[in-house]
Amino acid sequence: MLKNRIPFSITMVFLFASPVLDPTILTVMGVVMGWKVTAIYTIATTVFSIAIGFTLDKLGFQKYVKNVVMTGYDDSKQKFNWSYALNETWSLMKSVYPYLLIGAAIGAAIHGLVPSEFIAKWMGHDSWWLIPVAAVVGVPLYIRLSSMIPISQILILKGMALGPVMAMMISSAGASLPEVILLKSIFKKQLVIAFILSVITMSTVSGFIFYLI
Repeated sequence: MLKNRIPFSITMVFLFASPVLDPTILTVMGVVMGWKVTAIYTIATTVFSIAIGFTLDKLGFQKYVKNVVMTGYDDSKQKFNWSYALNETWSLMKSVYPYLLIGAAIGAAIHGLVPSEFIAKWMGHDSWWLIPVAAVVGVPLYIRLSSMIPISQILILKGMALGPVMAMMISSAGASLPEVILLKSIFKKQLVIAFILSVITMSTVSGFIFYLI
């Protein structure tokens, strides 16, 4: 995107929004967790992605993008192809379901093994401090959002507050460890740190929104 002179701000918005606003994931979230939760989630992550992207641009973080040389790239071949796009979309949709099943299996294990009283006591509505903790813990977790949705549903049914659940979902989807490692190859450490802190901020504030609602 940067190579094709797309503005840094737009590129950053895309970087933050793309992993948390996948249409397939939003559809699954709507069915599993309800459309009200999905609507709030969509609005919150969209607003924060736009705000963070333009803020990083205004603060001059574009200078922390490495001068990476791309190989095997031909501009003349970059034409839109409807057939390829539809096949790629179908492939991505199919890739979600194995992780959804894994998440459902983990959720079933939690449902059967973790006492409801424990979750309600230590992770209930009065434990506001769990929101920033969940946001930080979610970053190093390599759990796809499609897997987190059924796990989150079980945690909520067990008595865990919606705030920390959503904070962990957003942070794990927005800044997983493998993603951070890949970004390190094209971003300098200042931008990588800013990216991680931005995701934690987005997930924490979003968690408090769900907490207050």
